[in-house]
Amino acid sequence: MNRDLMRSLWRSPMRLFSLSRMLQESCCGREVTYVINRNINFTNICVGSCRFCAFRRSDGYILTHEEIVQKAAEAEQMGATEICLQGGLAPGLTVEGYCEILEVLKSNFPRMHLHAYSPMEVMHMSRCSGVDVHDALRSLKDSGLDSMPGTAAELLVDSVRRVICPDKLSTAEWSFVIRAAHTMGIPTTSTMLYGHIESFEERLSHLEVIRSIQMETGGFTEFVLLPFVPGNTALGRISSPPDILENLKMHALARVALYPYITNIQASWVKLGRAVAGAALEWGANDLGGTLMEENISRCAGSREGQYMSPAEFQDLIKRHGRVPVQRDTLYRRLC
Repeated sequence: MNRDLMRSLWRSPMRLFSLSRMLQESCCGREVTYVINRNINFTNICVGSCRFCAFRRSDGYILTHEEIVQKAAEAEQMGATEICLQGGLAPGLTVEGYCEILEVLKSNFPRMHLHAYSPMEVMHMSRCSGVDVHDALRSLKDSGLDSMPGTAAELLVDSVRRVICPDKLSTAEWSFVIRAAHTMGIPTTSTMLYGHIESFEERLSHLEVIRSIQMETGGFTEFVLLPFVPGNTALGRISSPPDILENLKMHALARVALYPYITNIQASWVKLGRAVAGAALEWGANDLGGTLMEENISRCAGSREGQYMSPAEFQDLIKRHGRVPVQRDTLYRRLC
């Protein structure tokens, strides 16, 4: 990745937008995708200390298997093809416990794609169980894991991580878990949390890490930009959240910086709001993510969006921006 080019494009938004749109149409044509899924945050109990989080509790909830199955059944009835599972780092939660959730879901919903457990959760369960990361991933895959969210990346610069998430895994550890998953045939997403205390150069460093891994493994399905939601968080008091133009520029920059290795750039309607996410479709993004059906982490931090966007709403938003809506599965295969 040519940093001088990235800096020059950042200073010249119209050049950046023009190039990103050209690359977007080269990769994706006029199509914009979405997935019908349900997000299940199975616990909010967490031993972490991330300064951007308003979701964790020391005395919160842990869903029972029956409650998780009920949520998945509701999702299946609404046409979901994916269940996304993520939660807090509950003390003592072992590999066996994480696997049991997958096994219960797979036995009840054998065709449902299980997109579950961030690299931090994998590291946490490995430590709690005293097993190697590779062994943990092997057990998860054998229990029904189909793919992983590439969350917990936040900003992949350790000096930033020491401020915003001091107890979280390091850049090297995040990269290690991701590479291990890819090597074992477990695809993942990739993400970036931006708009807090990081510099532009540190954003470029993050993009370089993502690009380097993808060049090596080819295991990322997409790149998801997550603008920081400052409300109700300790980090919000010292952050400088991005405005609309900066959000659009970041989606365009990601398209250019990661080309041709990652071709799916996702705009988060929960983080951006529907209007800005829609605008991002004209400046580099080709995916709007999922219906979610419930979303607790951003909501706790102060997101004004609801927890659900229907397929009809996705289609309407995409069409309003002159694009062709396409329902996909988790691995970006067209469904209709």
